[in-house]
Amino acid sequence: MSQRIFIKFVSDPKVDPFKAIVGLACAARAVEDGHEVSVFFAASGVRLLEPSYVKQLDEDFGEGNMVTSFIESIGAGADLHCSFGSVGAVLGHKEGDGALIVPDDAIAWSGPPGVISLAVQSDVQLVY
Repeated sequence: MSQRIFIKFVSDPKVDPFKAIVGLACAARAVEDGHEVSVFFAASGVRLLEPSYVKQLDEDFGEGNMVTSFIESIGAGADLHCSFGSVGAVLGHKEGDGALIVPDDAIAWSGPPGVISLAVQSDVQLVY
């Protein structure tokens, strides 16, 4: 039975990269299993959208392009959401500048109202 799954990335992946990779793997698996997946990147979790950081994770974990493949799966099958404030504060980028690993037009830009809306509409919430 398909579920509505809301996955939020807020923890700094530089502090706990394993936690971030597990979260990405779970999100990718939920997409592959046919669930309705919404992913929100906020606070330091937006680092997972920075191409150079994702490349570094791929290199550090020596599994080819494992992290990149998780993000590609998520981008292809989940609804992506992101805090524009967090991207600016953490990464120094602005909405629409094309600096993230996924195209800006593939992301719904929001803040706390988007998080609350996604949470109350979901059947399951996971936070990494």
